[in-house]
Amino acid sequence: MTSAMEAGLATGGLVASVGVGLVFLQAGLAKVRHRELVPGVVANYRLLPDAAVAPFAAALPFVELGLAVALLAGLRVAAPVAAAMLVLFALAMEINIRRGRSHIDCGCGRSQLRQPLSRLLIGRNLVLAALLAPRLLPAPSPTLATLALAAAGGTVLFVLYLLFNGLAALSASPLSASRR
Repeated sequence: MTSAMEAGLATGGLVASVGVGLVFLQAGLAKVRHRELVPGVVANYRLLPDAAVAPFAAALPFVELGLAVALLAGLRVAAPVAAAMLVLFALAMEINIRRGRSHIDCGCGRSQLRQPLSRLLIGRNLVLAALLAPRLLPAPSPTLATLALAAAGGTVLFVLYLLFNGLAALSASPLSASRR
């Protein structure tokens, strides 16, 4: 692999780290803000024993916030953990879709835009997880210019994520269905 390609992958990994870090930050803050709703969202997935729902729901926002901080700080160890969480969330959605339970809210952190489960959301999570893959490769220490580019690119990635979520939620809304 050429050094230009390695530098590009390293920068792409940093962009993803910032973008996905902002996704986890937004999701964790939303869950903290609406912590009384989180146990219900977790229980709706019907994947955990009843006794595990409350502890999982209490810990999840702080795990997401911790991952957000680690990703935004550029800690490489956070990338595989974040990718694994995104894949697990996608798997939980897929299990419920296969059970015929696509009507439940994904719990993605946007309470004002309820999002029923869909394969688009599964794909979104898998793409975000895949974008973190370059963080698993060895890379040189980033320059100040690379860090600035990563911050800008990661912010753009996060805005695209918000746009995708907004459009997905609106397309699933009753108003959208009545216009078809």
